[in-house]
Amino acid sequence: MSKQTVLGRVTQLARANINALIDQAEDPQKMLDQLIRDYSDNIAEAEQAVAATIGNLRLLEEDHREDVDAAREWGQKALAASRKADELRAGSSGAEADRFDNLAKVALGRQLRAEQEAQTAEPTIASQTVVVEKLKSGLDQMKDKLSQLTSKRDELVARAASARAQNRMMDSVKSLDVMDPTTDLGRFEEKVRREEARAVGRQELAASSLDSQFEQLDSLGESAEIEARLAALKSAS
Repeated sequence: MSKQTVLGRVTQLARANINALIDQAEDPQKMLDQLIRDYSDNIAEAEQAVAATIGNLRLLEEDHREDVDAAREWGQKALAASRKADELRAGSSGAEADRFDNLAKVALGRQLRAEQEAQTAEPTIASQTVVVEKLKSGLDQMKDKLSQLTSKRDELVARAASARAQNRMMDSVKSLDVMDPTTDLGRFEEKVRREEARAVGRQELAASSLDSQFEQLDSLGESAEIEARLAALKSAS
């Protein structure tokens, strides 16, 4: 996977409009569950690609440091060889002095190549550093989006459950008499009132019968008293 492809994919995923995707879904919960799985897989894939890109950058940086160090070391060797040649030439050892000058030239040539390699790598390192920073930023955005997605999923699941409960309640309400929901209650109350009235009537009837019996008892008492007095009159005469 090329660096441009990785960067483009990370940027595209990081900019994904979650709300727009949800609005287009027929079943938001199933869509979100699948989207979370896909998004997590994409993040894992992007992380591997970014890690590889970072690894390549670190190799370039390491090679660059080695070239810089090599250039410095060859420069030091060239200087040492040149000084040795000067010493030998001052001591009338021309042939030996030339040998050290040749060594100095060889060292300078290697120093030059190391510097060129280091300079050639610097633009690539600079561009790769920018790419890596963008990839890291894109990954952070993707992870933020995944967190939003998970929160949105939990919110929608809760809202969907609440909506289903409300719809079940409304379906139950529809089975009632929407014109007069107290009709059945009113009929039951009327039945209770009739039962109560009948009980009152029976109580009054029972009370009336009891009073009549007491009146009869009182009447019998008076008759007995009259008969007793009549008997007394007869016995006295």
